[in-house]
Order: sequence, then C-alpha cells, then structure tokens
Amino acid sequence: MFPLPRQGAAIVLLTLLAHRAAAQDSAALRARGLQLGFNLDHAEALAAFQQASAADPQDLAAFRLEAAAAWTEQLFDRGAITVADYLGEARATLSRGAADPRLESTMREALDTAIRLGERRVQEHPSDADGHYQLGAAYGVLASYTATVEGRVLGSLGPARRAYREHERVLRLDSSRKDAGLIVGTYRYAVSSLSLPLRLAAHIVGFGGDKARGMRMIEDAANYPVGDSQANALFVLVLVYNRESKFDDAMKVVERLQRQFPRNRLLWLEAASTALRANRPRDALTLVEQGLARQAADLRRRAYGEDARWKYVHGAALIGVGQPAAAGRELEAALAMPARNWVRGRIHAELGKAADLSGDRTHADGEYRSAIRLCEEDDDGDGADLAKALLKKRFRGED
Repeated sequence: MFPLPRQGAAIVLLTLLAHRAAAQDSAALRARGLQLGFNLDHAEALAAFQQASAADPQDLAAFRLEAAAAWTEQLFDRGAITVADYLGEARATLSRGAADPRLESTMREALDTAIRLGERRVQEHPSDADGHYQLGAAYGVLASYTATVEGRVLGSLGPARRAYREHERVLRLDSSRKDAGLIVGTYRYAVSSLSLPLRLAAHIVGFGGDKARGMRMIEDAANYPVGDSQANALFVLVLVYNRESKFDDAMKVVERLQRQFPRNRLLWLEAASTALRANRPRDALTLVEQGLARQAADLRRRAYGEDARWKYVHGAALIGVGQPAAAGRELEAALAMPARNWVRGRIHAELGKAADLSGDRTHADGEYRSAIRLCEEDDDGDGADLAKALLKKRFRGED
C-alpha cells in the first residue's frame, strides 16, 4: 500500500486525468453537434450538445451551444431561414405563434447554467480571457433569443451590452482571440448603420460604432480557425456583404459554406437569392434549380414557409430571364403555401411583374397594391418601396 501522501497525489492525478478525458469527450461532442446543426440536423445537434454538457458539467461552451441549438430550432420553426429575414431594420423579430415550451425550457435551463458557470469563472479568474469569452457568448445568445423569439428588442439591450463588454475585455486580455471580434464587430457594424440619434443613444449605453472596423472584425472572426464561432461569423458575413451590395464576396462565402456543410439545402436558396440581388437572374435560376433538386431528395423536416420561399425565388428568377408564364405558375403555387406576410408581399410584386410583361397593367397594379399592403403589415419597408416604385412605372424586364 502507498503511503498516504503518495495516495493523495495519485488521487489528484487520477482526478485530473478524468477531468481531461471529460473535457476531450465534451469537445468532440460539441464539434459533432456543430456539424449536425449547420447541416440542418437540428434534433441530433441538440442531443449532441446535451451529451457534451453531461460528459463535462463544467463545460460552459457545451451549455451555451445547447441553448443556441434550441434557439436556432425555434427560428427554423418560425421560418427565419435566409439573410432576407434580417436585411430590413424591422425584421429581426418574428411573430408567428408562441415559443415551443420544450425548446424554451431547454434553452433557459442550459443558458442559465452557462451564465452561472461563466460568472463564477470570471469572478475566480478575472484575467481568464476564455472565461470572459464564454460568458460573453452566453449573453450573446440570450440577447439574440430575446430579440428574435420573444420579440423584445429593448429587452435584449442589457444582455447585448454585457456580451459586447465581455468580448471587448477578451480582446484587451488577448488580442489574438479574433473570435471575440464577432460580437464586437457585429454590434459596431449595426450601430454604424443607425440614424444619428440612435447612434448617439447606442454610444451612451456603451456600444461603439465604425462600419469599416466592424466589418474587419467579422472577417477576422470568419478566418479564425480555433473555437466554435467561425461558421457563425461566415453566416454573418453573408448578411453584411448583401447589405453592402458586395455580392461577389457574399457568393464566395456561401460557396465556402456549401463545401463545409453540403447537407444544408438552404445554402442553395441563399446563393440564388444573392444572385437575384446582384441582378444575375440566369445564375439565380441555375442555383435555385440545383437547390430544388436537393430539396426534393431531402426528406427531412421543412422550415415554416420554406416551400413557398423556394417557389418565390424560382419564380423571381424566371421573371428575370423573361419567362412570365412559367414564373406565374410557380408564384401562384407559392401563394397557396404557408408563408410570412412579407414573403407573400414579395410574391405579389413578382406576379405584378409577370402581368406587366404580359401586357396586363390592370392586373399588375392590383398585384402591386397587394404587395404594398402585405409588406407594410410585416414591417418590410424595402418590399413595400419596391412595389410602390413598380406601381408608378411599368416593369419591362431587367436590364
């Protein structure tokens, strides 16, 4: 038998080895969960993150990702599936139905645990950059959930400010942590896009601006290979590049994501939508038809309004290549499917274009008026403005 001191050392060593094994198991499960989630296997992703948190109950990232997976599944159920859902200022909130109680409970419990562990970690180790990163990332999930699923944009400001401050602290402690630049850069970019009074208010409550710097920080995060934020940063870049009309850059990022997550059929819908914004209808038609083939072979659960989205984008691409009759069939079929009102408004605008191309201005005017009403009901100012412009001047085809 070992003397007591040596026994104690052996016990400590075995405990450390067990903790290391648990951390390794949790990390492997987290990596698997990320692949599953970004490939639209939401239930399997959530299960992997739950297994990770069970393997290592001290793993803040596992609990945060579990919460994020439950939040993402609710967005999917509500039809927030492309950057089009976030291009307009007012479409960050979703109003379709109450939160799923099962997913709500999962999200709350996991996020509460992540925040509790994070608060304790930074209190005990105030110079631990990763501790501040994990805590800030958890508050970032809380802010996003509050704004999107709960629809409380003002209520999201508190956790958003905490996320921003924690990740600024990370960058001060360790400037190499480019993953912390995702949250800081995203808020800097968002604040820079606000009106002057709102920018001043944002500065007062602690948010910085600067569009160029914000974009650089997001780009750096998208190229930072360590941690779990890289894919999220790439998706944010697709949104930012579309907002900035940098469509070639957006398409390159989408293609990178397609290679990384080939089972995510929605990336082909995203690519086609980006091509339409770039006024490349022939490219859009090729991409959406590739995506439709993938969708037909994919028997997994659809997002709310997904089928209508595919037909809308397909119809819009057909309008762009001068096929109004075929476009009309797709768009009428899309109207018969569940969809958000702003999507239905955009469909009516495309039907107006089809009528204009067919020489039926009276029908076109009616479609444009329907588009204006539906887009305004769903706070889609861009869609309403487009329909108003079409109402004033007959659509004769894209240049």
